[in-house]
Amino acid sequence: MDKWDHRFMKMAYLISEWSSCFVEGRKIGAVIVKDKRIMTTGYNGAPAGLKTCKERGECLRRKMNIPSGTRAEICYAIHAEQNAILQAAKLGLAIDGATLYCTHQPCSVCAKMIINAGIQRVVYEQGYPDDFSLEFFREAGVVLERYQPEN
Repeated sequence: MDKWDHRFMKMAYLISEWSSCFVEGRKIGAVIVKDKRIMTTGYNGAPAGLKTCKERGECLRRKMNIPSGTRAEICYAIHAEQNAILQAAKLGLAIDGATLYCTHQPCSVCAKMIINAGIQRVVYEQGYPDDFSLEFFREAGVVLERYQPEN
């Protein structure tokens, strides 16, 4: 990891603070970078115009006792990686060949989106209980690196 990786991971954690997730410890941030330039950012939260979990005062997944890493469709929010990719599409930014920095390992749904968006490298720090995504990255040749913070 170089100094740029550290800078962009710090940015991912800063973006994670904007998360509207009701559950502590589930604040996720993502930054898509190309040629050492930030293209887009994303955090986990409800789509524009919908009430967030914070506004609803509860986590639907916790209410329904859904384990982390499963049934991603049952949630008011979309993932940080998805928000970052969608923001690039909305703004007309090419992210083919980019690096995605994320606070957590992407899930299998995000992995498929990352692959199809042409992102070549993913740097993350915290694990996520979805080993299926690791298979996708391996098969597609996307470089997946676990971030080690500076000491």
